[in-house]
Amino acid sequence: MTLHAPAINYVALLPFLLLVGAATTLLFMTALTRNRLSTVVSTSIAVAAALGGFITTFVQWFEVNHHGATTTAAHAIVMDGFSVVMAASITSSLTFALLIAHDWQGRERFNGAEYQMLALLATSGALLMTQANDLVLLFLGLEILSIALYCIIAFNRRRLKSSESSMKYFLLGGFAAAIFIYGVALAYGASGTTNVTALSYFLGTNHLLHPGLLLAGGGLMMIAFAFKVQAVPFHFWSPDVYEGAPTPVTGFHASIVWGGAFAAMIRVMISGLGTQVSTWRPIFFVLIVLSTLVGAAFAILQGNAKRLLAYSSVSHSGFILLGVWTGTAAGVAASSFYVLTYAPVVLGTFAIVALVGGVGDANHELEKYRGLARRNPWIGASLAVLLLSQLGVPFTVGFDGKFAVLAATIDAGNTVGAVVAMVAACIAAFAYLRWTTSLFVAENLDLEPLVVPFASRVVITLSVAYALILGIDPSWLTSITSHATLLFQP
Repeated sequence: MTLHAPAINYVALLPFLLLVGAATTLLFMTALTRNRLSTVVSTSIAVAAALGGFITTFVQWFEVNHHGATTTAAHAIVMDGFSVVMAASITSSLTFALLIAHDWQGRERFNGAEYQMLALLATSGALLMTQANDLVLLFLGLEILSIALYCIIAFNRRRLKSSESSMKYFLLGGFAAAIFIYGVALAYGASGTTNVTALSYFLGTNHLLHPGLLLAGGGLMMIAFAFKVQAVPFHFWSPDVYEGAPTPVTGFHASIVWGGAFAAMIRVMISGLGTQVSTWRPIFFVLIVLSTLVGAAFAILQGNAKRLLAYSSVSHSGFILLGVWTGTAAGVAASSFYVLTYAPVVLGTFAIVALVGGVGDANHELEKYRGLARRNPWIGASLAVLLLSQLGVPFTVGFDGKFAVLAATIDAGNTVGAVVAMVAACIAAFAYLRWTTSLFVAENLDLEPLVVPFASRVVITLSVAYALILGIDPSWLTSITSHATLLFQP
């Protein structure tokens, strides 16, 4: 028997190959040198790979605009506008996350390249999830992401909470992965294919007299996706993992892992199961209502900054699910826009949280933030802007993100879901405003001013500029996301 290797379009795989190549380079450098690699060298190589991946997305965007969306590797990998935009978001977020981790490693005296290797590999898995046009490849990307993530959550071996959080996430993540692959098996049994576009074509041209197998498979895959995007009631791990993980890892999770999971969900639900939209819409409606309200309500009760941000991300997940619920191109564009507006803002927030946590990265109580703007006006004002953007205050990019998904949802006829989301935003306002006002309260003035290293200063400055500049004029970003269409959408 003659085996024929499929043709490969390496342009489509460039960001993934750059990250894997950089991780492999760091691995060999670590193995072949007598002394541990310095943090400066390992961070420089990782940041160069992340920036290189970001730059290559411009080449991919040019290819898609001039030659159209394409598939490669026997139609298992797709390069379309949606995958390119999500890859740009993920690689730029990785750059921010690596810079935050660089300063954190200096404070905690963690030398070496292990963190950078794991971050690069985890991000490569997220990139595969954005491009996967086959459910088996999607599962492979999910596992590459998850296994590396389990390790970096427990990276700080001096803290028992980090190990505990990693074990909790590992056990629940293992169950979610098993549920997902079982759902893939059932979907294959119902349709005879694991290819996402072939699955949609089969469902669009055939009427299943007994769709129970397909419904069960789709339902199991939805559970796994809901776990990864922190949708209620599959969110219980989130506050503990956010609190226990090192703060740079928490920011990594809230941006890169979150974005990759949503990208995979959108591709499977819209491209693969878009013909069954009337079946899964009611389930998504329940997820939206529970996520927005529960996330907002429990955020109010938190006295810990990282747990508050965990419940905040649960509520934000509900907003993005609004765009997915529509099943339309406008909804996909709105959800993509929301991810692009949220990731830099939340990374800037976690950069400040890591600084305030100080050496040990253990105390993140909100009381530590009282009077922060008086001790360090620039940091206090920056945190206020970033929190108000997450709240969705006008003239910040967070407002534009919320407006986009609400407009797409109302246009699709889900007025009730939009109203529930707006009520949840009003509830969450209490948590954000309480934290923001505490920054300007004249207490804790005896604490020393924060020392802001250069890398963190860059991340915070760019995040605040992003939140304000795009809040005033988001037209160029909305134009990009409106053209970031999926390869196939019924």
